Amino acid sequence: MKKQVTIVGSTNLDRVTRVPRLAQSGETLSIAQHQEEVMGGKGLNQAVAVARSGAKANFITKVGADFDLSAQVKEENLNLAYVLHSDKFQTGQAYITVSKATGDNIIYVYEGANGDLSAKDIWDQKEALQGSDFCLTQLEIPLETALTAFKEAKKAGVTTVLNPAPVPDQEELPKSLLQQTDLIIPNEHEAALISDIPVTDRASLISNAEFFFDLGLQHVLITLGDKGAFYKAKNGKEVMVSAIKTTAIDTTAAGDTFIGALLSRLLPSFENIEGAIRYAVAASSITVASAGALPSIPKEEAVLSQLPKTN
Repeated sequence: MKKQVTIVGSTNLDRVTRVPRLAQSGETLSIAQHQEEVMGGKGLNQAVAVARSGAKANFITKVGADFDLSAQVKEENLNLAYVLHSDKFQTGQAYITVSKATGDNIIYVYEGANGDLSAKDIWDQKEALQGSDFCLTQLEIPLETALTAFKEAKKAGVTTVLNPAPVPDQEELPKSLLQQTDLIIPNEHEAALISDIPVTDRASLISNAEFFFDLGLQHVLITLGDKGAFYKAKNGKEVMVSAIKTTAIDTTAAGDTFIGALLSRLLPSFENIEGAIRYAVAASSITVASAGALPSIPKEEAVLSQLPKTN
């Protein structure tokens, strides 16, 4: 049976500027080399990553009143029947500056219609959860909405996955949300912001995992950029997967690709977690080697070609 993931999250119109290097604080640079507009947003990126890796993706999101997402994004396996429209706000927008030298980026987000995705919207669209293996959300939508999505997922017997990005500014991540989360997937910086434990070595990774275990989670997966990914379960299972070496051109959507690709392969029992992580690492290595958010997310056959052949 084909895997199914319901993604509750953001849709943004990404305005991307590419520069030789990122400016320092207080510095003005008139050296932009390229500017473009492409679709993005953590929710949409992750939904597309799920779909391109062959699993069915139900996407619950909200865009501006006159915005036709289906005209912008056409993906096999991506179900846009649950896209809602706001009569108050425009489609969310992200302003992204990418360094040609390193592939690093700086992103500022205008939440727009993403902030108008409500708990009621989730109740009205909860049929999307039926038959899903996972419910995935991020924090580019209101916390109450994310919490409602997880509560409804739990009622439907669906495994919940939280990407705690962006970490709320000047606000603690609610314990009520974490208590409804089965698997949390922060990057190393997000994990440290939440736990106040800097990630420096294996011991600090374990300490971060234990921080989340104490809040009721059973599974923690911390992505480490060009160092790979670390997973630990409360039952003691531990996995470390190294990154695939590649030349980074643009790191935008690398984390989103990892998460979507992971869930396209992961079983709700987590018994194949190491294989799923290896697949996700391969997918994100392709993403960083290409420019843009959606355009850089690979399809299944491209990811499989990056994995070692097995007999």
